[in-house]
Amino acid sequence: MKVIRLHQTGTLLTALIVAAPVFAQSFPTKPIRLIVPYPPAGTTDFVAREVGAKMGEAMGHQVIIDNRPGAGTLLGLQLGAAARPDGYTITFATSSGLAVNPALGVKMPFEPLRDFTPIGLLVYVPYFIVVNPTLPARNIKELIEYAKTQPGKLNFASPGVGTPNHLGIEMLNQMAGVKFVHVPYKGGAQAITDLVANQVQLMFSGTPQFSAFTKVGRLRVIAASTTKRTRVAPDVPLVADVFPGFDCNTWFGLVAPTGTPLTALTRLNTEMNRALGDPGVVQRLLDQGLEATPGTPAAMRQLIVSETERWRKVIKAAGITAESAK
Repeated sequence: MKVIRLHQTGTLLTALIVAAPVFAQSFPTKPIRLIVPYPPAGTTDFVAREVGAKMGEAMGHQVIIDNRPGAGTLLGLQLGAAARPDGYTITFATSSGLAVNPALGVKMPFEPLRDFTPIGLLVYVPYFIVVNPTLPARNIKELIEYAKTQPGKLNFASPGVGTPNHLGIEMLNQMAGVKFVHVPYKGGAQAITDLVANQVQLMFSGTPQFSAFTKVGRLRVIAASTTKRTRVAPDVPLVADVFPGFDCNTWFGLVAPTGTPLTALTRLNTEMNRALGDPGVVQRLLDQGLEATPGTPAAMRQLIVSETERWRKVIKAAGITAESAK
């Protein structure tokens, strides 16, 4: 009898092992919902639709974009965390929602690493230090030297307290021993407008916001905040050339509710990476100031952990609170 049971068990295990790749190939059998916690027409929406369309083509079932903005991305993220974990509802996530908010101590109805399983990174959004051209600095070294002669007199703009743009300058303050004065705005458009008008002197920003002004000489890019030269602007030197380890960017990725089958996660990651390797997609992303960054779920999870800790240290040193970021 025991031999028969062992034989039956072995047969069952063999069947399960054989069935796993079959399931992976058969998934999906219907359209997939991609929750985007941002409004239509922005950079996040562009990336979701660009990559989602390619994934849908490869899988034979459409990836339907479901824009759910509100509560600083918390509405969409909460919907994604509470979705049925079957692979048919996934969520577009950013560093702001999964790393910066936890580092700020924002009260959230979910826990990023408990309630979400990463599918993988989509893109990096490289940030650059952009200055008003009246500022007598053409590189990061000259900027810091000038700031030390003008303590507390140079203003930097950001689209809000606690944004990566804001935290980048606070990190530069700490690493360089200077004091740029923060002027927060309710969004990036007005911040750029005032930077052009010299109401503020510098800003961390991605290229879509400032490229039109740099082309006509109304703003100047002096450094990139990536750890290595970025394909978005390969000729721009790095802040890290002067301050090793400096890194201030934002990133977008895909996540699924915890409990989503590994086979579904594997298929989604495979098709996401395939889309991010498509030359047309890569170029269209670069045209928008975005660098395709295919990778593994484990790499994204580690990034969430490391970014949360890094920003928590910067936030604590700068005295920023969740209340001040509202």
